Amino acid sequence: MHVPDGFLDASTSLATGAVAVTAVGVALRKARDELDERTAPLAGLTAAFVFAVQMLNFPVGVGTSGHLMGGALAAALVGPWTAVLCVSVVLIVQALLFADGGLTALGTNITLMAVVTVAVGWFFTAAVLAVVARRPASVVPASAVGALLSVPAAALAFVVLFAIGGEANLSIGALTVGMLGWHLLIGFGEAVITALTVSAVVAVRPDLVHAARGLRPALRLKDADGALVDAPAGRETVQPRHGTRNLLVGGGIVALCLAGVVTFFANGNPDGLEYVAGEQGFLVTARDHLFDDQALADYGEVGGIPVGVAGVLGVVLTVGLGWLVFRAVSRRSDRSGAGVQSH
Repeated sequence: MHVPDGFLDASTSLATGAVAVTAVGVALRKARDELDERTAPLAGLTAAFVFAVQMLNFPVGVGTSGHLMGGALAAALVGPWTAVLCVSVVLIVQALLFADGGLTALGTNITLMAVVTVAVGWFFTAAVLAVVARRPASVVPASAVGALLSVPAAALAFVVLFAIGGEANLSIGALTVGMLGWHLLIGFGEAVITALTVSAVVAVRPDLVHAARGLRPALRLKDADGALVDAPAGRETVQPRHGTRNLLVGGGIVALCLAGVVTFFANGNPDGLEYVAGEQGFLVTARDHLFDDQALADYGEVGGIPVGVAGVLGVVLTVGLGWLVFRAVSRRSDRSGAGVQSH
């Protein structure tokens, strides 16, 4: 759901830009409570993974495709404030280097995909965790529910923005039906990708998963009669199966393979927003991207660069930018903690 330039008028784009700047500014401060020297590298990897998987459009209907938004996934792995930064980094790299998502619409895209999806995804993830068994494995279905609902929520937010400042005169009711219908289907794909990814990380390093903090795996013991009973409180422990370096290396290889190889097999149909825009007749309002003639535009198609090469370059650049941001935030967190202790 990368909104191009031209769908919304200037005042609405400025308003969403202000929302995006405010949200990112607050996230830079709040993420200090979520990031430290251990989790900052995972945040960079999460951003790179979201970038890679967003290149992999999957079919959701005749002539339509969808792709991961990643807000709920990032929130479950590294926390909601850090997730806002993760997805924002991805959107900035896409807009500036790959002409994916308009420049004047960058604030709109950050608002929809880095604020709305994170807020809704995290809310429902936490809500599910509040009512199910409190163990790390519960994060998997909880994050899947959050992911499923975050996508139609972002679609509905776009409808609201279009009703306020859309550059075409059309039926908002029809737009709502089209956006919610297709993006609910896309949400199921988002839920599957989120569940698989969170499950893989929880299986090896549950201690690094933000949504699993404070949760312990169920420990069952045999009583004198041989029946299995819950262990007494305090007996549960989290035993990481692999080191952080193994997780980062493995995750990085997966992201590079997805961006460098699997992207050749991505579905080429328009995504949900583009499809609905064509059906509703406002696709013609889209303006050309300012950088649509640069070599990496449209992920290398303009410059004749193989999509896999462009994808690998995007992963590397996303990791680099993410590392700078998350490293700086985590260091500020460490200094703040040291300052408090010194008093």
